Amino acid sequence: MPSNPAIGPASPSVAAGSTGSGAAPAAAPWWKFGHVWLVIAGPAIVIVAGFVTLWLAISRPDPVVAEDYYRQGIEINKTLENPSKSLAPAVKGRNHAATPVQDQPR
Repeated sequence: MPSNPAIGPASPSVAAGSTGSGAAPAAAPWWKFGHVWLVIAGPAIVIVAGFVTLWLAISRPDPVVAEDYYRQGIEINKTLENPSKSLAPAVKGRNHAATPVQDQPR
């Protein structure tokens, strides 16, 4: 190997990762490092959330819009045009079960 004067001579022991003491310390397995689990947790949560969303989409179908939705909207607007009968104020309207005819809003 050629030596680089900026970093010093290259030697096989430095390239192999030897610390010079003879025995390298045993590295811990990857699952014992907490930051690894932080990196894995993000994508794992997204995958689980995707399956939950898929299950919700399949198990709860969207309600079907009525084919005559425009006509139903026109009928609702007609009932809202005459508020004296359909939307009587609480002061004049009564919620009693047996309101006399003369007391009903007109």
